[in-house]
Amino acid sequence: MAGWESLFLQHWQSDHTRIYLPLSKSKDSWDYYSLVFGVDANTSMFRATGKTEYLDRALLYVENVVASARPSNSFATSEFHDSYLGWVSQRADVKGEEVPLFESFLWRYVTDLLWTIKTSPTVAGNPAYRSRYDRLLQFTEKNMWDKWYSRGASPHMYRVNTHLASHWAFIATQIAQLTADPIRRGQAQTVANNIAHKMPAYGGASLRGQLRLGTDAPGAYFWSATWNSLQDDEDVDHANGVIAYVVAAYGMKREWTSADIAAFTKTLTSVIWRPNGTYALNVGGSGKGDGTIFDGFMKLGRYDGALQRRLESFTGSILDNRGGVSDFYAQGALNAKFLGR
Repeated sequence: MAGWESLFLQHWQSDHTRIYLPLSKSKDSWDYYSLVFGVDANTSMFRATGKTEYLDRALLYVENVVASARPSNSFATSEFHDSYLGWVSQRADVKGEEVPLFESFLWRYVTDLLWTIKTSPTVAGNPAYRSRYDRLLQFTEKNMWDKWYSRGASPHMYRVNTHLASHWAFIATQIAQLTADPIRRGQAQTVANNIAHKMPAYGGASLRGQLRLGTDAPGAYFWSATWNSLQDDEDVDHANGVIAYVVAAYGMKREWTSADIAAFTKTLTSVIWRPNGTYALNVGGSGKGDGTIFDGFMKLGRYDGALQRRLESFTGSILDNRGGVSDFYAQGALNAKFLGR
C-alpha cells in the first residue's frame, strides 16, 4: 500500500491547487464532472490509510460546492424555478440549465463520503466530523434526493442509458442506508431496485436485464449502453460508472454478488485488457482503446489479488477526464488495503 500512497502523493498537492480546489469553488455544475475524481481519490485514501488529512480534503471540496448552491427560483434560465438549492451549467449546449447528470455524477461520491464517515469508527464518534456529516447529509437529502425525486424519478433518475442510471442506483443504494427518514428510505430502495431489475420506463429495462455472458471470453459480462439492445457494447470509459456502482453496492452487501464481481473482473482481464497487452474500446472487445480504467474497473482489484498484481504494471491511459490520475493511485492503495498488502 505504501507504494501506491507514494505515487498518489506525487500528484496530491499539485492536483489540489491546479485542478480540484478551483473546480470546487466554481458555480458551474459542469466543473463538478471533473471534481468527482478529487473527492473519490481523497475519500479512498482515507479509507486506505486512516489519515484524516485525506478526509478533510474530500470534505473541503464538497463543502465548497454546497456553499455555492443557490435556489432554483433565482436562476432565470432554469426550467424548474422551485425552492431547492442547486447550480446551473455554463457548458454551451446546456448553458443556464440545472443538469441532473452533472449533479449525480459528483453526488454518488458525496454519498460515498458520507457512508465512509458513518462506518469509520475513528471519525464517526468525533463531534467535529459528526457535525459536518450531519450538515452534508441534510443538504443531500433535501437538495439532491428530494429535489430530483420530486421533479420526477422519470426521467431524472431512470435515465436514458446504463451508465447514467447507474449513478442514481449508486446514490439510491447509499441514501437508503444513510437516511433516518422512512419515506426517503422507501423511495431510495425502490429506485435502486427498479434500476437493477425493472424500471417503470424504457419498457421495464434494467441493469440486470442488460447483462449477457460473453462468448469470446466465457464467464465475462457483456452489455450495451442502450436499453433493451444487444447491438452495441458500451464503451469502457462510460462503463466505469456502472462498475463503480456495482463495487459500492457489493461492498454494502446490496444487490450484487461475488459471482457478479468475478464476471465483471473477467470482462476486464480477458476482454478489455487483452492478454497481448492491448485494450478494447468497448466492453464486448470491439474497437481499439487505450485502457481507460480508473474509478470503476480499477476498484475490482480489491477483490482479486491477481488483477491487483497486474494493475501494478498497468500500461494504459490513466489521464482520464481532465485529471483523474491521483484517483487511479488512490484505488490502488485501497485495493492493497483490502488485500492485506
